[in-house]
Amino acid sequence: MRYNNIYNIFYLTRYYLSEYYLAMYYLTKHYLTKYYTVIGITQIERGFIMSVTTTAPPQKARTTAQNIGLILSFIVLGGILLLPTPDTLSTGGHRIIGVLAFAIILWMTSAVSYPVSSTMITALTALLLGFSPNPEAPAKAMGTANALKLIISGYSSPAMILVGAAMFISVAMRKTGLDRRIAMLVLSSVGTKVSRIYLGVIITGLILAFFVPSATARIACLAPIIIGIVENLGIERKSRVAALLMVGAVQADTFWNIMIQTAAAQNLVAVGFMQTQMNTSVSWIDWLTAAAPFSIIMAIITYFITQAFIKPEIKELVGGDVQLAKMRKEIGPMSFDEKKLLCISIGLLALWATGGKLHSIDTTTTTIIAIALFFFPKIGIMDWKFAQPNIDWGSIVMFGAGIGLGSVLLKTKAATWLAQVFVNAFSLETASVFLLIAIMAAFLILIHLGFASATALSSAMIPIVISIVMGHSAEGLNPLGVTMLMQYAICFGLVLPVNSPQGMVAYGTDTFDVKTFMTTGIPLTIIGYIMMLVFALTYWHWIGIA
Repeated sequence: MRYNNIYNIFYLTRYYLSEYYLAMYYLTKHYLTKYYTVIGITQIERGFIMSVTTTAPPQKARTTAQNIGLILSFIVLGGILLLPTPDTLSTGGHRIIGVLAFAIILWMTSAVSYPVSSTMITALTALLLGFSPNPEAPAKAMGTANALKLIISGYSSPAMILVGAAMFISVAMRKTGLDRRIAMLVLSSVGTKVSRIYLGVIITGLILAFFVPSATARIACLAPIIIGIVENLGIERKSRVAALLMVGAVQADTFWNIMIQTAAAQNLVAVGFMQTQMNTSVSWIDWLTAAAPFSIIMAIITYFITQAFIKPEIKELVGGDVQLAKMRKEIGPMSFDEKKLLCISIGLLALWATGGKLHSIDTTTTTIIAIALFFFPKIGIMDWKFAQPNIDWGSIVMFGAGIGLGSVLLKTKAATWLAQVFVNAFSLETASVFLLIAIMAAFLILIHLGFASATALSSAMIPIVISIVMGHSAEGLNPLGVTMLMQYAICFGLVLPVNSPQGMVAYGTDTFDVKTFMTTGIPLTIIGYIMMLVFALTYWHWIGIA
């Protein structure tokens, strides 16, 4: 049975890929083009976008896979609602499980955009839960107003606010070009050997991960630089050199997402659930302390694995230093806005790192203070007129709805019921902490194959994870620590380009195909999972989180 399920996941993934790529391709091109316009990248560096534009097939209004996904989501929702409510589950919980299944199908098939799916999820929750019996007064219905209040609670979550604030930081980086300057400084100092340039790409990703809280933005910063170097040296975009640099940048960035709490939105979503449902949280520095050894080791493994499977045609990019110097010269001297942004970013990083140690200001508040400085007259670096059209408001809507859905799952005890089903299915009642981690991590890594967003996966699964660990009585279990480790597993979007937005940004450069990405992603996933188990037995166990 278990192998059949695995086969079905792979089959569905393969079925949807062709249609999904077409839709995501145009989205990638749209956002990359807007990004380059904002930061003023030269036409030479943007050449790859123009060439892709001329060769892409026309976009369909809607694909067959999207239509099937939309219809299937309603069929599954209706089927779940028609099933009898289990004795151990409330009516409201039963209906919310239907909404969760509905949401997962929409997210996995990209039947509609994330903002549209969020609106549909909010409306369904308000109606279905609103006409469900009130747990506090079963004779009366909960009411749509109360149900709506629950589902939109995600928009008032500190995690939601932090995600939104993080987007403003990314926009500020793009406006000033500071992220690009950092990348150019690193790459221009590593030499001309392909292996050294590749190492520079990985190190650049690490540095940017501390300052740019978006993996998509970081890859969008690196992509034109990589393409600019390669194409201006007369190397084919489809070369193994370009594929190595681009694929390696994405794969390494996955592990930087794991390492740094503020590097990815999905981490912030998980932290939000910890705060609201566990009445505690993991500080920025504690997260870094736990994840850094694992991430650094995996980044080193990524460096060698990718070079083993994507062997570059040449070992040295002759003239690469000249090209980098030319690109660096085009940037010009560091502007006053860049200097201000650098100072604010370093101050923000210092506050994140010392939160809970030297001061009691939480991560969300410090970030909002930084954003306020961005807009402050005279000393700020941008105004609302510039920022507003460059913020991905649709993603913010999705974050809020996802967090709200997770909160409703926990509030109605649906997450607890699903957790018990999971525990029974895998016979985890008496499982050790290690076995619990092993099974849950494997499940989350496997199910990520069907998701295009780790944030969506985190919104759907972390509430269930919290219910499992909070209800488990294994000796030495640290619920907070294990939840954090499961968030690490959720970040594993290594197998397919569609498993992450940054993967699709890189795929849009036309430097590699899906097969090339998978040849590195599959072994890295297997090794990463094994390393998680090793760390669960050693380092994470020693520091008390596993």
